[in-house]
Amino acid sequence: MNHPAIRNGAVAVITGAAVGIGYAIARRVAKEGMDIVLFDRDAVALDVATKSLLNECPGVRVLAISGDVTSDGDLHKLYEKSCEFGEVSLLVNNAAIIKGAGPWDSLSKWRTLMEINFWSILTLQHLFVETMFSQKGHAAIVNLGSKEGITTRPGNAAYSVSKAAVKVLTEQLTHELREKVGDRISAHLLIPGYTFTPMNFPGMNPDTPKPDSPWSADQVADRLIAKMAAGDFYIFCEDNESSWALDQRRMQWSADDMIQNRPALSRWHKDYVEKFADSIKDVAGK
Repeated sequence: MNHPAIRNGAVAVITGAAVGIGYAIARRVAKEGMDIVLFDRDAVALDVATKSLLNECPGVRVLAISGDVTSDGDLHKLYEKSCEFGEVSLLVNNAAIIKGAGPWDSLSKWRTLMEINFWSILTLQHLFVETMFSQKGHAAIVNLGSKEGITTRPGNAAYSVSKAAVKVLTEQLTHELREKVGDRISAHLLIPGYTFTPMNFPGMNPDTPKPDSPWSADQVADRLIAKMAAGDFYIFCEDNESSWALDQRRMQWSADDMIQNRPALSRWHKDYVEKFADSIKDVAGK
């Protein structure tokens, strides 16, 4: 049985929906009978995605909206047209970019990434949550996190900061929703692993062979649906090179930096690299 927000005839709104994880989620919930609102800034890819979805799921209604998540006007248009389309029971904030900035890099780079990866999510929550309160049925909000927002590996500070912010925002959201309406509206943090998407493989096309290491976007979508049905908040996805056990060790090590007063990001600190390697040797490669 699915999460009650995923139901026949209700509307799923998905940003960054033309390709990758966003499209895979759209296709997965369309197969459950949901009507779909696809939002993406790439009008060409959006047209291809719409035609593919209608071909695969002919009984489903699809509304494609071309727009930019950094534009308040476009987000308000998405909200208004989605509510006109039907009862929105699922909002998936998937749109994101990975190219960011270091701790003292250009503020314009930081602002661009944060507008896409964080502020668009907050804006859409602001718009849709009150409407979900007014509806009688169950609803859910899914925000796309990242393991880099939890263990915050060095090298792309802006991206890690944005995903850490999404994690905290979604944790706060799920608590407030629970306090106000119980389980009628839930929030979930989807945390993909290494996934075969255009974000990780720029220039990929439908004929590009998938390497062995990453999961497919469809595997991520299947994990989301299964774990939402189970009532999970943190929805982790491993991949074909990093097991769930290894992910757990990495997160535990990160938390222990504070508890044990080690240097920040000690996993990558020269004095701790070997110690970390020793701590995972029984689960690495499994």
